[in-house]
Amino acid sequence: MLFAPDTEVALRSVVNLLNTAANGEDSLATVEDLDAFLDAEGFSGSRTRTAAELRSVKRLRGELAALWSADEDTAAKAINKLLADAKALPQLVKHDQWDWHLHATTPEAPLADRMGTEAAMAIVDVIRSQEMDRMRVCAADDCDAVVLDLSRNRSKLYCDTGNCANRAHVAAYRARKAAGEGD
Repeated sequence: MLFAPDTEVALRSVVNLLNTAANGEDSLATVEDLDAFLDAEGFSGSRTRTAAELRSVKRLRGELAALWSADEDTAAKAINKLLADAKALPQLVKHDQWDWHLHATTPEAPLADRMGTEAAMAIVDVIRSQEMDRMRVCAADDCDAVVLDLSRNRSKLYCDTGNCANRAHVAAYRARKAAGEGD
């Protein structure tokens, strides 16, 4: 395993949050969309269920999107800002089905602060492990979704939002066939 289990869960949640705005779509258009996203991701803690909360999560999504493709120094500055803005105070907690893991905000903190802090804490591990090259953008020419490569051989190129890998493999196969290869 490359990262601690809670770090991997948080990183996957970041990917899923970023990909709510992939390819010109916005699947966080309403408070109800945000509710569904948070339920799917298993986020706990207080909620206001307001348009302001939705806007703050979308603002966070933009900050995390910029961080995703940033160089290490820029990412570290962005992480430090997220943690400082949320007044993060790391602590070990155990709740619901989760064993001991880190939280750096209280369950009552604003949703975007909790989400941002969780993302920041996970990306801290990525930076400290010098593994930022595992944070990618989909290799498909027509896709801008993000990819988290947790494979052993660092081979994941395509996102999980659609059929990008399948389309690329079919296109490569057809190109080989057209060139007379692989008969």
